[in-house]
Amino acid sequence: MAKKKAFVEHVEMHGHIVDSLLLPKVLDAILSRGGTYHIEEFKLGERQDDTSSARIEVRADTAAALEAILAEIHPHGAVSAEPKDCTAVPADVAGAFPDGFYCTTNFRTQVRVGGKWIDVQDQEMDCGIVVGGESARCLPMTSVKVGDKIVVGRGGTRVFPPEAEVRKGSMFEFMSSPVSSERPKAVSVREVAAAMKRAKAAGEKIMAVLGPAVVHTGGAELVVKLIRGGYLNVLFAGNALATHDMEQAFYGTSLGVSFDHGLPTDEGHEHHLRTINTIRRLGGVRGAIDAGKLKSGIMYECVTRNIPAVLCGSIRDDGPLPEVITDVLLAQAEMRAHVPGTGFCLMVATTLHSVAVGNLLPASVKVACVDINPATVTKLMDRGSTQTVGIVSDAEPFLRSLVAELEKS
Repeated sequence: MAKKKAFVEHVEMHGHIVDSLLLPKVLDAILSRGGTYHIEEFKLGERQDDTSSARIEVRADTAAALEAILAEIHPHGAVSAEPKDCTAVPADVAGAFPDGFYCTTNFRTQVRVGGKWIDVQDQEMDCGIVVGGESARCLPMTSVKVGDKIVVGRGGTRVFPPEAEVRKGSMFEFMSSPVSSERPKAVSVREVAAAMKRAKAAGEKIMAVLGPAVVHTGGAELVVKLIRGGYLNVLFAGNALATHDMEQAFYGTSLGVSFDHGLPTDEGHEHHLRTINTIRRLGGVRGAIDAGKLKSGIMYECVTRNIPAVLCGSIRDDGPLPEVITDVLLAQAEMRAHVPGTGFCLMVATTLHSVAVGNLLPASVKVACVDINPATVTKLMDRGSTQTVGIVSDAEPFLRSLVAELEKS
């Protein structure tokens, strides 16, 4: 009886593939998809900081089954043992990739061009890769132009999962631990503060993604302290955060609730709309500052200290403020422009903005997501932002503890 033909591919893995559990993940993926494997070579690092390597023969009964296995283990750092140059074909339709395009992750990625591996710039998940000469970068689908050379297939590509590159040392140096309301808050705050201090010392930008609950809970002045201390260099938010921040500056209220008394004020429900109208009549936030109308708050600090503040609109917005970008594709492009150089991102009390920004960040940017609802952080991690550490807390208490920790000598 003739022996059944097997389809075979040889792959290699390098890095901290044992203590990160990447190697077991790859082997389990092979078996769970009906394949088999044989470890042909294996070198185990002798010390904690040493890397390991493995060469694995992967077998499957059909070409389709083998391709499915290879596609699943590729993001874990398993690449062909016989690399070849990537294949790039000209885009034939504007705003769309060619069929079979390579879909990126947020992990550091390289492509092989002219026999050399080169880093892909502007790393971002859910994009394609455009190559030109000896350079390559991630490209959003909507930015594709006819003639762009787009990478198709997995050949000539390799990824570097963070787990394979960095040995576990802290909550921000490895895969994040599960979101839990039981984790000691003081420990989490110390780790976030330490990460922000490291980013600042390294000259990296610290990004904040903030929701209106930051203002509602009384945290605006704490954000101001972060800005003044050099711990907030870029702000991403929506119409509501900016509006209620300036409502507080104008009326001492947020959503009409007094910060002094904690009670709704007379005609307070109109304050947010009157705030927007005032800003629009003065031509924007800077106009309100120049006119002497706006004298405090998050937006005041951002404008007077030249902190970029990207405000992305939504269908729910009143007004909106003149600075709000209402075209989501333009807002994405503006946010992307501020991502390079970012070393740390703090997300507080905003589900949709957190997910949106998480999709734009490479895995090298560590993220702390703070929300009273654990589902916010879970959603962010489930969508691929696995570098996220979740902290279940209301906005103001967390920010107060963070500022106190940062102010320690």
